[in-house]
Amino acid sequence: MQTRRLGDSDLHVSEISLGSWLTYGVGVEADKARACLDAAFEAGINFIDTANVYGQGAAESFLGDALADRPRDSYVLATKLFFPMSDTDRGLSREQVRKQLDASLARLRTDYVDLYQCHRYDEHTPLEETMEALSEAVRSGKVRYLGFSEWPADRIQAAIDMGGVEKFISSQPQYSLLHRDPENEVIPLSAANGISQIVWSPLGQGVLTGKYKPGEAPAAGTRATSEEMGGYLNDLMTTAILEAVQQFRPIAEEAGLSLSQFALAWVLREPNVASAIIGASRPEQVHENAAASGAKVDPALFARAEQIVRQAKT
Repeated sequence: MQTRRLGDSDLHVSEISLGSWLTYGVGVEADKARACLDAAFEAGINFIDTANVYGQGAAESFLGDALADRPRDSYVLATKLFFPMSDTDRGLSREQVRKQLDASLARLRTDYVDLYQCHRYDEHTPLEETMEALSEAVRSGKVRYLGFSEWPADRIQAAIDMGGVEKFISSQPQYSLLHRDPENEVIPLSAANGISQIVWSPLGQGVLTGKYKPGEAPAAGTRATSEEMGGYLNDLMTTAILEAVQQFRPIAEEAGLSLSQFALAWVLREPNVASAIIGASRPEQVHENAAASGAKVDPALFARAEQIVRQAKT
């Protein structure tokens, strides 16, 4: 497992990281989730990403219990805030930053998180208030570094230009062969300002693994058949996309990789990407995906895959 520096920080994170959206504490049983976490550490993954809203605190509580016996300096822990935790608790106000951070730390059973991220931009709170509250969190020692997820470029720039506050070191966008929007503005802006990408859904919610075949019903037990998780796949489960993914098979084989490894290697070809977040319900998935770290792929193979996606979307 190779590592990359996370923005302008002293954090070095594994190229593959383990996420907990829709999985731990929610869609995956605790013993299986623990097995995946153990597999991640065995594979050299040192970066664990979660959020307060995942399972309304359940994912953080799971991780707090599962990580309790591991040395705190042996892993990099990230969480987030923004989405509703109750009818009144939401957003990025000073009150919410303080309240949600303390609640996350209690569930995670730790005194600090390495990375605290704004899960989305809060249009109802002045940016100055949010940045001041986040800076207070860093200066209190409860947070080491700050990040954001899916912020528009103009708001990122506004935060960069603000004086007297702590700076962001990470951006968490959706990014994959099937979703390349961050290349337009977010990645160039981030790269110029010491901000790295930690990308979510690099496997397109599992579509890029090739397990969903065109014209066939999803297999039992897959994300597409889950009541909790399946709704996020609707836009990707089109015949054109599923057929395109199957066309990647010979390309991945030429690279000596599985489909999922090829898709992860594609994401990691971008220098501004520090880590690709995977979700897993089985340890084997963790080990297979972790093997994408350090893969050397001929750029011409990536170009062929990109062309297939462009044709599928026209």
